[in-house]
Amino acid sequence: MALRDEHQQQVHELTKNHRQRRRSAERHPVWDFMFSYYPVSPGKLSHWHPGAGTWLDMEDTGEKAKVASEEKQHLLPHYKDHYVQRGAAWGLDLQRHWDDREKSISYMHRLLSLTKQRPPQLGCFGLHEWAMVYRDTPRHPEPLRLGAEGTNQVVENSQLKCTHIDAFRFFTPQAAPRNELRPTRETQTELEQPGCLHATMDVYKWATKLGPLLPGELWLRTFALACDVRVLDMEVSPYDLQEWGFAPVKIEEPAGRAEYVRRQQELMRRGQALRGEILDILEEAFPHLRAPSS
Repeated sequence: MALRDEHQQQVHELTKNHRQRRRSAERHPVWDFMFSYYPVSPGKLSHWHPGAGTWLDMEDTGEKAKVASEEKQHLLPHYKDHYVQRGAAWGLDLQRHWDDREKSISYMHRLLSLTKQRPPQLGCFGLHEWAMVYRDTPRHPEPLRLGAEGTNQVVENSQLKCTHIDAFRFFTPQAAPRNELRPTRETQTELEQPGCLHATMDVYKWATKLGPLLPGELWLRTFALACDVRVLDMEVSPYDLQEWGFAPVKIEEPAGRAEYVRRQQELMRRGQALRGEILDILEEAFPHLRAPSS
């Protein structure tokens, strides 16, 4: 299957450096996050799916004779018992998949839909990483670019406007009360907004959880976007990462804040487009998810 082979080759290239570091037990302050916070190994990322509604013709692929063999799971996309063979075709049984995952699919559809519709907030300036070290011990061994007191001053001279629970929950006890909001897991669908770097990065998380409903090439585009968000997330952070090849975005200065917003908007645009593609696929597969027309 050409698409599967292309997917696996792309993953091989995308994860090559990470796999080399892992073999040498080397850490990386930026890229390790992509395989630890998001628990998707390079091996798991290489698992390809054709996507909802796409059926593989086993006669065309030349693998029909192997479908019933013990090699089936290595040759064909597989997700628990939701893939079925119908004649010479192999594909996802959408009804069985919905029956098993209705609650989670409905939640992800609602979160992605509400986030896509909500107006963006572009005045956070990536201060969440600063709030994670405010008047406390840094979480990473890299030095603080402005030192401890300089970092504290930037936080105290700014307004913390974080809307994302998975950033806010790492704020120091001294920083949390300074935030305008108190995001919780229960309020995530109410607060998630498309300007948030972490919400944009998490499009990859939701694509991963949706698994076989999405074609592999779309999943890899969400991964690529998450990697690009990670770069800005760390370049705007208080850590000095220049020896790792990451130039700082100095949000303590007007030019740095302008650069941050410009890049934030471009990442948001890409995230919104991917949300739209995912929602289209979900609503095509499960039409009852569509909002009723007025």
